[in-house]
Amino acid sequence: MRQEKQTISAEYLARLNSSPFVYLVDYQGLNNLQFGELRKRLSKAGAEIHVIKNSIFGIASKEAGLGDVRATMKGQMAAVTGGKDLTNAAKTLKTFNKEFNRGQVKGGFLGSKRLTAQEVGDLADLPSMDVLRGTLLGLFQAPASRLARLIATPGAQIARAIQARVDKESE
Repeated sequence: MRQEKQTISAEYLARLNSSPFVYLVDYQGLNNLQFGELRKRLSKAGAEIHVIKNSIFGIASKEAGLGDVRATMKGQMAAVTGGKDLTNAAKTLKTFNKEFNRGQVKGGFLGSKRLTAQEVGDLADLPSMDVLRGTLLGLFQAPASRLARLIATPGAQIARAIQARVDKESE
């Protein structure tokens, strides 16, 4: 392989190894403005999109332990990677595809597990990490708040009984 291609392959390999996920997107039909808009939206979601050369990316994916992905990669492809919330990137791609009818996800990887386009769509339907954290925090707080109410209930009942007695005697 020529030095130029080795450099590109090393760059792909570095991206694949540094990201917990990779989504493969067919960007055919997107003009420069639309691709820029997609790039901006993905940046807000903590991800980046890079146009890839399919044959070199296939070699880099083998080196990263992802297997042979060249069957998935037909046409003009781009790779979406990131270090943050993988559901936000998937949601961004799904929303963009609905708006522009372009930028279709062809598949991806979560760690070393291969994902189909349907599975990436399912990830997009999951709640965000902030919502999941809030739900989990609520689950942790619920027993504590119930316990506090349970402990306070007898004291409150006694106080009401005493107040009722005082009110009855003062009549």
